[in-house]
Amino acid sequence: MTPLLDPATRSARAPRTPATVPAAASTDAPATPSFADLGLPAPLVRVLRESGIAAPFPIQASTIPDALAGNDLLGRGSTGSGKTLAFGLPLLARIAGMPAQPRRPRGLILLPTRELAMQVDNSLFKLGRSIGVSVTNVVGGTSMGRQIDALRRGVDVVVATPGRLADLIRQEACSLEDVEVVVLDEADQMCDMGFLPEVTALLEQCSPAAQTLLFSATLDGDVDTIVRGHMHDPVRHELDDATSPVDTMEHHVLVVNREDKAIVATEIARRDGRTIMFVRSQLGAERVAGNIAERGINARALHGGMSQHARTRTMTDFKAGRIDVLVATDVAARGIHVDDISLVVHVDPPEDPKAYLHRAGRTARAGAHGRVVTLVLRHQRKSMQRLHERAGVSADEHEVRPGHERLVELTGSRTAREARVSA
Repeated sequence: MTPLLDPATRSARAPRTPATVPAAASTDAPATPSFADLGLPAPLVRVLRESGIAAPFPIQASTIPDALAGNDLLGRGSTGSGKTLAFGLPLLARIAGMPAQPRRPRGLILLPTRELAMQVDNSLFKLGRSIGVSVTNVVGGTSMGRQIDALRRGVDVVVATPGRLADLIRQEACSLEDVEVVVLDEADQMCDMGFLPEVTALLEQCSPAAQTLLFSATLDGDVDTIVRGHMHDPVRHELDDATSPVDTMEHHVLVVNREDKAIVATEIARRDGRTIMFVRSQLGAERVAGNIAERGINARALHGGMSQHARTRTMTDFKAGRIDVLVATDVAARGIHVDDISLVVHVDPPEDPKAYLHRAGRTARAGAHGRVVTLVLRHQRKSMQRLHERAGVSADEHEVRPGHERLVELTGSRTAREARVSA
């Protein structure tokens, strides 16, 4: 294992500005390196192989060597690009053989939502066990007593949301003084959700010698504040433009009459396959999901007002195919990491380009093809065009109505009669 940098050496680094990896930096490496080529321990490589993960994604091949070398790192890649393993594998490898003392984890991963934290925990648990590294999640909406007990026994890696971790630290159930590697995932989303003060306070409790790996869709604004204040000469890996849409993702605008919008949404919901629909509010999610469910479609809402148990059960059922349509809010968007979603529907147009791209990123994951459609009323056309331009997205516009041939072609929609005939 590569030794961690000496605190005095790291604190002497200045100024704290990102260094960009030159384009030719990887020319000496194999065209398609294996996980073993990247320098990962054999047990991790074996578990990856047993899980059907044979070769690293580009963001993993790009960032893992620098992370294993102990460098602070800025990573940006499109959704579904494999960021969890890009930071999770080197974190596990770096702290292997450094057992945590009670209440004093060695690794920390901060994320914006409960769902995302629990998914990262699930992704890393078995990998960690293969090299003797324990992993647990510390999130709101779940048993604090269980989390306190786990920390008391000694946990190597804590996967946490900022609020719950701060609560446990205030209760003296956890200390970050021994953290050797800290990861900030979806850093821009944490800032957008108002977590910047808490994230900053948590980073200040970690040792100045701690290695920091930051992954984000954008690296400006509040994220840049974190970079300049809490990272040491980070190496930057940017695999696409900040607003770059996925190449395998199509974008369409469906112009509808106000009186037809609910009917069109319901007809789209009757399509074959899993569908995610996005709305602006919790009440809107419940209303749209209820309207669709009343017409015999297996739909359910997902939003921040639900209990953690209900949100977890809903996501589990959606992944297992027991729910066909998920109606979600923007807050829930970052926690939805499900493969094989071929259609995302903006029932309510998003408020800004970042929200659009986060929603759209639920489809076309890991190179798969996906389609994104937005339902707009006539007076919303111009504002939607401007939003697409700011997001760097090229979208085709179509005027549709219930049962319209173009609607069927783009979304696989079905009328109630067609659904009965095919049943």
